Amino acid sequence: MKSKTQSLMTRTLMLALGLLLLLPVGASAQQWPWGQSNDRNDDRYERRQDRNERRRDRRERRRDRRDDRRRDGGYNDNYGNNDNYGNYGGSYQLRQTALNAGYNEGSKEGRKDRDRNDRFDYRDEDSYRSASKDYNSRYGDRELYRRYFREGFATGYEDGYRGY
Repeated sequence: MKSKTQSLMTRTLMLALGLLLLLPVGASAQQWPWGQSNDRNDDRYERRQDRNERRRDRRERRRDRRDDRRRDGGYNDNYGNNDNYGNYGGSYQLRQTALNAGYNEGSKEGRKDRDRNDRFDYRDEDSYRSASKDYNSRYGDRELYRRYFREGFATGYEDGYRGY
């Protein structure tokens, strides 16, 4: 009989010992630092992801601004034009009139030089040097007009010479 009692006693002790070993591990897991660190690590991970995303957005905006400056030739165009001509100031009418008059004259001279098999050189043209066609004193500064005119002329001459 001792063996049945001993066996029952051994089993009971083993069961109690097993329960004692399991309960503290489950109950104390919340008290250990690594039990709570998962939430903390998740917060850190999310903050790090947000910070990296903000950095990527800033880099992308800087890259876009740099690309815009390269495309626009480095000029700040207040008129909202993306025509690859510089913005040196003056009124919108002065700028547009000079660019249009210069382009038209340049295109005409370029076609003439191409038809005559003359060399490509717009600087030897009289209208380029004078740069005053269609100028009116109401537009403002003559030198500013001439600057825009010459830019338009160079583009027009190239297009006319190339046959565009």
